[in-house]
Amino acid sequence: MNKRKILVTSALPYANGSIHLGHLVEYIQTDIWVRFQKMQGHEVHYVCADDTHGTPIMLRAEQEGITPKQLIDRVWHEHKTDFDNFHVGFDNYYTTDSPENREFCEDIYRQLEVKGLITQRSVEQFYDPVKQMFLPDRYIKGECPNCHAKDQYGDSCEACGATYSPTNLIDPYSAVSGAIPERKSSKHYFFKLSDPRCKAFLEKWVFESFEGQSGITPEVKRRLQPEAANKMNEWLSGGLVDWDISRDAPYFGFPIPGTNGKKFFYVWLDAPVGYFGSFRNYFKQKQRSQAEIDEFLRPGGNTEMMHFIGKDILYFHALFWPAMLEFSGYRTPTQIYAHGFLTINGQKMSKSRGTFITAESYLAQGLKPEWLRYYYAAKLNDSMEDIDLNFDDFIARVNSDLVGKYINIASRCSGFITKKFAGKLTDTMSEANRKWFNQFLFCELGEGDTFLSRHVSIAYFYDRREYGKAIREMMLAADVANQYVDRMKPWELAKSSEHDLELREVCSVALNMFRILTIYLKPVLPELAMEAERFLGVSPFIWNDANSQNRLLPDGHQINEYKHLMSRIDPKQIEALIKVNQESLQPSKTKQQVQTMDKNSSNSSSSPSSPSSGRENVKDAVPATITIDDFTRIDLRVAKIIDAEHIEGADKLLKLTLDVGIGQRTVFAGIKSAYDPAQLKGRLTIMVANLTPRKMKFGLSEGMVLAAGGEDGGPYLLAPDEGAQPGMKVK
Repeated sequence: MNKRKILVTSALPYANGSIHLGHLVEYIQTDIWVRFQKMQGHEVHYVCADDTHGTPIMLRAEQEGITPKQLIDRVWHEHKTDFDNFHVGFDNYYTTDSPENREFCEDIYRQLEVKGLITQRSVEQFYDPVKQMFLPDRYIKGECPNCHAKDQYGDSCEACGATYSPTNLIDPYSAVSGAIPERKSSKHYFFKLSDPRCKAFLEKWVFESFEGQSGITPEVKRRLQPEAANKMNEWLSGGLVDWDISRDAPYFGFPIPGTNGKKFFYVWLDAPVGYFGSFRNYFKQKQRSQAEIDEFLRPGGNTEMMHFIGKDILYFHALFWPAMLEFSGYRTPTQIYAHGFLTINGQKMSKSRGTFITAESYLAQGLKPEWLRYYYAAKLNDSMEDIDLNFDDFIARVNSDLVGKYINIASRCSGFITKKFAGKLTDTMSEANRKWFNQFLFCELGEGDTFLSRHVSIAYFYDRREYGKAIREMMLAADVANQYVDRMKPWELAKSSEHDLELREVCSVALNMFRILTIYLKPVLPELAMEAERFLGVSPFIWNDANSQNRLLPDGHQINEYKHLMSRIDPKQIEALIKVNQESLQPSKTKQQVQTMDKNSSNSSSSPSSPSSGRENVKDAVPATITIDDFTRIDLRVAKIIDAEHIEGADKLLKLTLDVGIGQRTVFAGIKSAYDPAQLKGRLTIMVANLTPRKMKFGLSEGMVLAAGGEDGGPYLLAPDEGAQPGMKVK
């Protein structure tokens, strides 16, 4: 097996909020993969950092009466504690506000400038005359120009889902000071992603195949998962646009060279560069040479660079990031692995339901971190699908699999070895026991006598991030072990000394099965594995300890007294967890009590580099009553979705072509987060047919489709019952 040299990163958590269970999906997924690779003997360096720059950091620090550096230092320690508590084993956890990161940012910028890939143009923005600063879209609020809901954000309406420019808001005001903003123009710097050189490179890079080393066998690999490559193809086909990489002072970040401190790098530029800054800081601590650093960060080295991210930041990591690196002389990612969001009990994380749960509050209820690590592993695969934390299933799976199957093997057999045989195992194995042991070690492939070592199949699944399949294979092996113990009944054998040799052999075989299961589970349960290693009296396991030459502990091997390794989850702990998170809710803020918002508006259970937006809770106000005449003025019609398309540059909208019985209509609907366009074609829905057409930047929208939604889910398209036809009136 060739030894691999791998730099691994997870997306950087933003230093403006706590780590929650949605964030932990990514870090646990990455940590399991890293631990598995290290157990195989590969050279793996896992680095990360707090993402520390941007307007939200600056404003929150001001609100708390401290400096931005004091704020990010405090949050760094909070984040690091959370990661340590969940056994996320970073080799280096750093900060983007570092001299290493600044040096990389400036060098990348200068190299792009030399290549003619930096341009300048004037941008008109809202300006806060009180705070004397330009306002990002999310810091402007006002009345929605579409549905006239009050206090909506500058980029989209939470009430009707419409997207728009901040300049379209009615009666806009600054979410920072409450002042009426002014329109001002400012010169911005752009990375020319639209340049033909960038497109030509990305079209090759995204779709090229290469020979990779999985740690098991060489194979043909791709940069991206199929779903991610398809998304890249959409963006590339739609045409690439230049990327605004600058922000005006005042701003907490790195100044752009040559601008006299008036322009700063946009936080999204220096955040991924933070991977390099953290890695250089780590290798400097290890007194590694510049040549060794360049082997990982410059083209030509026999190394790999793997990024684990949430699907919501794929655009940044698979377009901007590799293009920036390619044209500034740095190596590009070997592979990018994107995961989906976390839902809880089938719904988005919700503060009102008590399921917007921080890492700290989870531990405060006595819930074990390795319970969550195991459950996530059992649900994760190589796709970008969302995963669900269902608390009933969580309790059942942990109590049944980990305690009832895995831990049960050691707890049922260890006492007989320590009490009757002074803790010494035997390596003798009868033919009947050997058949059981082989059934434990090998999995059958289809029908017949074709078998594969579980040691190989589980490694195969780990390397491809198919953790759910790996866990299923482990639990099938655990079932065999428990069936063996049930069949051999050591508690019956122990009743008579004439069965001592058989008792010692049965319990030794069972504990060897437990040992091999521990090796399989070690990447998922590192702390539990360490306790099991202490109990078994062995050195730390490596993956090769489970292969055919090392499957049995030697005759007379001494084990230690068994101490209970894991308890069951008490459902009351989950009830308390939900309750305490409901009780921690704060009331919504008013216009005068404007709150600090994070830099992104993505799903709160997504990638940690796009934390919750900090929006106020939206409560449905009791509507004023209307007359029947008011209602009949609205022409609601059954509509058939003939076509549905993504829109280049639109984060929330899909373009729908509707058959309304008397012709076709085009509607731009804010349902992109909930629906794949391919799944919408042919469906019936309800639309407002007599709404005044509205000109949007993507085209003319000739109506509105109806959908339900709120804080705890949605949007959900409304659909008529079977038999309804396009054009039928809803009344």
